Amino acid sequence: MRIELASGTTAELVVVAQPTMGLVIIPDLFGLRPLFDDLVSRLATEWNMSVCAIDHFCGQDLGADAEKRLSALPLLNDANYLRDLHEAADVLATPTTVLMGFCMGGMYCFKAAGSQRFARIVSFYGMIKMPEAWRSRTQQEPLGYMIMGDAEKVLAIIGENDPYTPLPDVDELRSTGAVVQIYSDAEHGFAHDASRASHRPHDAADAFSRAREWMLTAVV
Repeated sequence: MRIELASGTTAELVVVAQPTMGLVIIPDLFGLRPLFDDLVSRLATEWNMSVCAIDHFCGQDLGADAEKRLSALPLLNDANYLRDLHEAADVLATPTTVLMGFCMGGMYCFKAAGSQRFARIVSFYGMIKMPEAWRSRTQQEPLGYMIMGDAEKVLAIIGENDPYTPLPDVDELRSTGAVVQIYSDAEHGFAHDASRASHRPHDAADAFSRAREWMLTAVV
């Protein structure tokens, strides 16, 4: 169901009885939509987790226009973003809470590495370095947060042929202590959206399985 966080940000929430843990999800560039409503519902059921996904462009009439959404990225604020992630965790009210994000949401997962609120973090093909056009005074580089935070709790799912995560950047990411799983020949966005031309069903299933296993190590 749709809810409003204390900040006014819209979120999708599914709560299960006696969850193993709570999971906060950061969507890709196109935000909350049926794809993520279904993902929240499916993971809540299959993984026995209470799940909350936030809408990073709440209140902005951007529609499905990729260019409008890309032009809005420099206006995002790291502090506000982290606040929304914490408020989503508050709503879940679970003793253990983990975080997962996709594409630009994966980039913000790296930025959340400095937060003590999330026991494990999984980034699906998140940008390791911010593209030049996205940079602003209200945002810092993901690697800076990784270095200052607890990078060892981060699992990065990377496609070998993803232009947003070139292998030299991956080497820098790995040097922070993050665990990196590279999928050969995979491109950007290969796992979470079956409608993409880059979708790889076998790799997607494996990546989600690894993500779940990584999260569950927080309660072992």
